[in-house]
Amino acid sequence: MAVSRAKQPYFGLKGKWLTFWITRTGINTLALGGVVISKDYLDVHNLNGPENTSLLSIITSIYTIGCFLGAITAFYIGEAIGRKKTVLVGTAIMSVGAVLQTSSFSVPHMIVGRIVTGIGNGINTATAPVWQTETSKVHNRGLLVMLEMGLNIFGFSLSNWINYGMSFVGGSVGWRFPLSLQLAFCIILFATIPWLPESPRWLLAHGQEAEAAQILADLEDKPIDDPYVVAEREEIVYSIEYERQNAINWGDLLRGRTTAGTKTIRRLILGSGTQAMQQFGGINVYTSANYEAIMSYYLPTVLIESVKLDESMARLIAACASVAYLFSSLIAAPLVEKLGRRIMMMVSTAIQLVCFLLVTVLLHFAEKPGYLHQIEVSKASVVWFFIYYMGFGLGMLGIPWLYPTEINSLPMRTKGAAVATMTNWITNFIVVEVTPIGIQKLGWKFYIIWTVTNALFLPIIWLFYPETANRTLEDLDAYYRDNPPLVLHKDRDSTSVSRPARFIEAQGRDIEEAAKHLEKRASVSHVEGSS
Repeated sequence: MAVSRAKQPYFGLKGKWLTFWITRTGINTLALGGVVISKDYLDVHNLNGPENTSLLSIITSIYTIGCFLGAITAFYIGEAIGRKKTVLVGTAIMSVGAVLQTSSFSVPHMIVGRIVTGIGNGINTATAPVWQTETSKVHNRGLLVMLEMGLNIFGFSLSNWINYGMSFVGGSVGWRFPLSLQLAFCIILFATIPWLPESPRWLLAHGQEAEAAQILADLEDKPIDDPYVVAEREEIVYSIEYERQNAINWGDLLRGRTTAGTKTIRRLILGSGTQAMQQFGGINVYTSANYEAIMSYYLPTVLIESVKLDESMARLIAACASVAYLFSSLIAAPLVEKLGRRIMMMVSTAIQLVCFLLVTVLLHFAEKPGYLHQIEVSKASVVWFFIYYMGFGLGMLGIPWLYPTEINSLPMRTKGAAVATMTNWITNFIVVEVTPIGIQKLGWKFYIIWTVTNALFLPIIWLFYPETANRTLEDLDAYYRDNPPLVLHKDRDSTSVSRPARFIEAQGRDIEEAAKHLEKRASVSHVEGSS
């Protein structure tokens, strides 16, 4: 009798559908951006008045400290207990934090809630992209992680529209209800994650070969003894053993004492560098939770203080901008494999540069005493806020979460992603902390900082960042075993979007050898059975 679909692992899902459901772990919580200008929120927490600007900034930015602590937690537990369990731990902590924020009646209460939620999200942001990367096929790995970003932006856009709608309700419901909706996303995660497969690469690294082999076969929707599946498993095992034989302890890493074989420090810096560039590019984006920063945390505040719009119009424009953000993130998903990580990051950064340059110029005239067209130029700057969102969504939104999971080796992948996430949140904290003060004290000059940082990032990406699109994770391990150049813009294998021929040929040989081995084993079994 056939086994019913409901009793099969993962509800009988295999191949692309199984991978898709793992991608859905990217559904996340809502943003605080509209809450910080809610009158009742400010009244309940005694945050009215310009003298409380610094305190309001601390409440907003303390969340990132929680995320930083969560990333440190993931650094220690992520490799020990696996991807699935780590995400479940993070989600449980997020749920507690959401309850604390929703029930807040004081500044200390809200601060504790923000920190707890941040810890949970820090754990998840360091782990979920690793899980998704390790269970995706080479040709759609980037697409699926970028699609996860699209799911995140959907939550962000939804939160902006809810905040706008709830602004007409007023009272505590206007800000408690949006915060409570974080729990809905946590429930979705609790309802799906336990039924999904663990990363086969993590299982192989921890000696659970039988389960790993079955999951690899299910993800490929092939038999467990298919030559492709066998070759893939053996290639992963080889990379694990090579990395272990060339492992470097953290003391030597911190002292710069590394061997030429694995390029561990270079790979850690490249992965963490994408997160630093994401934050200092002018927007602090939290992939597995809140979207908070100059254009997200504070977009309503920017529109009120710098563009001189009223509160209702600021909320509406922030909500509309989030829709543009959503569309650009969805457009980016199919492009990331075709155009590659390098080009997408450079295009995204170039758009950010142009937008900040024009916003700086327009707000300079808007704040210039006696200028006759102040209102017109201040409103014209809103267009560039929209375009900034779209440019960010095209590349620097998702790739900094994808890249660290690709560039680091399997034994270092969880730790490398955790280090990158720590970088994200500590730089996030810096920007979120200084933004309201910078807007208040410097006015239009504050935007010069982000114009300069984006200008600096373009040559860094071009010179130092290798392409990771259309490479298996094991291709990238082999790439670094061959001691590639540090400055790599002239090296074809480092910059080509297409998979280098040597990797294709090596995989073909592995599959051929696996097929011969399976055929020989089957022949021996047949002879023994006949005798």
